[in-house]
Amino acid sequence: MQFYSSFNPLKEANLDFKEINNYTQKIINLENLQFNEHGLIFAIAQDWLDGAVLMAAWMSKEAIEITLLTGQVHYWSRSREKIWHKGATSGHFQKLKSMCSDCDADVLLLTIEQTQDIACHTGARSCFFNDTYETTDRNPSFPPADVCTELAQTITTRKKSPDAKSYTNKLLDGGDNRILKKIGEESAEFVMACKDGKVDEIVGEAADIIFHLQVALAYHDISWRDVLEVLATRRNAPRRH
Repeated sequence: MQFYSSFNPLKEANLDFKEINNYTQKIINLENLQFNEHGLIFAIAQDWLDGAVLMAAWMSKEAIEITLLTGQVHYWSRSREKIWHKGATSGHFQKLKSMCSDCDADVLLLTIEQTQDIACHTGARSCFFNDTYETTDRNPSFPPADVCTELAQTITTRKKSPDAKSYTNKLLDGGDNRILKKIGEESAEFVMACKDGKVDEIVGEAADIIFHLQVALAYHDISWRDVLEVLATRRNAPRRH
């Protein structure tokens, strides 16, 4: 395998030694991984917040080591037969959040933070956008992976391209007063449903609150991902005693 002749991963990644130590301390036992006859292992990159599958590629042992050392994802390019620093040309870097292998240790799952939210060379968020199976239901595998993120995108689209018949647009046109009034009403209904112990109503009112909260966020140009990032930060924050 061809390796870099003038590549300095520490310089390119621009990480301090504390960050480097954090990654090197987390290095998995590469000897347990099952590389194929070409010395490669399949890797799937997944968004660290909404779980969307962004891309898949091959990694060599050296690519894994550089990824763990720098915190930026590197793959193995079979066409060029060399290590490929994702984003080095396009600027669409991938910051590693975690790495694990499957039960057979022959596939890696990388959770990553995607720069500019573009993983595909076509400019799409994800490489997975060609339908190969038709179904009457919505395709749950197409990014984003969760309903809340998809809902947030729909609300943002409504804001950018208004539809006079859209309930979402009526809320946005009404501004804070109308949106916040609905949040108050739905919150009160949620409380009453909880007090009555009516599970179906609790679930329904919770969904209504989330929808109207997202409309309020969109009205103030705040993304759903901003909220997810705060929750992720709090999850990793030290416990209060």
